[in-house]
Amino acid sequence: MKIYCGTDIIEVSRIEDAVENTKGFKENIYTKNEIHNIDKIRSKIKYQRYAGRFAVKEALYKAMSKILIENNVNMDFLDVEIINEEELKNRPVVIILNENVKQLCEKLNIEIDVSISHINENAIAMAVVKQNEE
Repeated sequence: MKIYCGTDIIEVSRIEDAVENTKGFKENIYTKNEIHNIDKIRSKIKYQRYAGRFAVKEALYKAMSKILIENNVNMDFLDVEIINEEELKNRPVVIILNENVKQLCEKLNIEIDVSISHINENAIAMAVVKQNEE
């Protein structure tokens, strides 16, 4: 078994500024489903959620970068979707949307776990990728 980890931290204000003032930022970083689920929130936590999703996508890329490079597979922000799984008490779960990444994960028997935390000023995320060797 091989284990890879990645972490990221981001200022909520930077993401808020990008969401509000950078044309196309949301659409280039977040899936339509993520945008829909976050934009229905009306409070300040909305930008904490955007920041958390940004951080977890960065952390996931860091955790998977060695595997991706070794297998000549690219992964972008829109290749993954982060949802809160109600059955797991709203724990964040990664949905792989890119077929090449999905096939690689299946081929290498990869499991992914992520965690997100945020406060007023910062969001932090961690991703753990476990490659089960046969």
